[in-house]
Amino acid sequence: MKLLLIHAFPMDSSMWDGQAKRLREQALRVDLPGFGGAPGVGPVMTMRAAAERCVSALDEAGEERAVVCGLSMGGYVALEMWRIRPERIAGLVFTNTRAEADDEAAKYRRLALAERLDEEGIAFLVSEPPPLLSANAPSELWSAVKATIVAQPAGAIAAASRGMAERPDSTPDLPQITVPTLVVTSSGDTLIPAWITARMAERIPGAELATITDAGHLSNMEAPGEFTALLADHLERCRMCA
Repeated sequence: MKLLLIHAFPMDSSMWDGQAKRLREQALRVDLPGFGGAPGVGPVMTMRAAAERCVSALDEAGEERAVVCGLSMGGYVALEMWRIRPERIAGLVFTNTRAEADDEAAKYRRLALAERLDEEGIAFLVSEPPPLLSANAPSELWSAVKATIVAQPAGAIAAASRGMAERPDSTPDLPQITVPTLVVTSSGDTLIPAWITARMAERIPGAELATITDAGHLSNMEAPGEFTALLADHLERCRMCA
């Protein structure tokens, strides 16, 4: 059974290098529209367009179903994929993400970021990235994160920011999830604090919750061994339930 890995904002599928190295043929990474060299979809990358790209990735790989793992923005996309094509999902992993839609202040910030990216390009976002890592993350890891960000087109990041601003509230969908689900958060995440992500586990029937100590928002990169072990265990649970 494949594990479809959906990347965070403003990263691309290379953020999953640590998991792909360990899981090998089980890992199936996807670059969302405009990221990692993938074709864009215009000024707004909706979560629907991103979810459709994930379904296409399964088709291209010849996979009928997969366990779907989304981190941050990837979690928003996984929720949309559950809404439009639940039959393609054998299990879910939501990590460092949330089900709620943006409030008006958050929408304003996302739209303002998109406008600035269109006007100035990406340099400011590389020099002052969002808090994607914990306070104690090594400089080498920050360098890797910034290298990934600078490789993305400013227009693609702006389009994703607009798409996230208009995403729906997925909270009502959580009780309807019927596949094995793992929710992962991390104690050093200041972008989406652990308690926000943990609420998803409370609302999804039978969901398991795991917290990675000290890692920041990109928990898979800060704690690759622990994170990948959680994925491997969940894959086995999903196989047993298939």
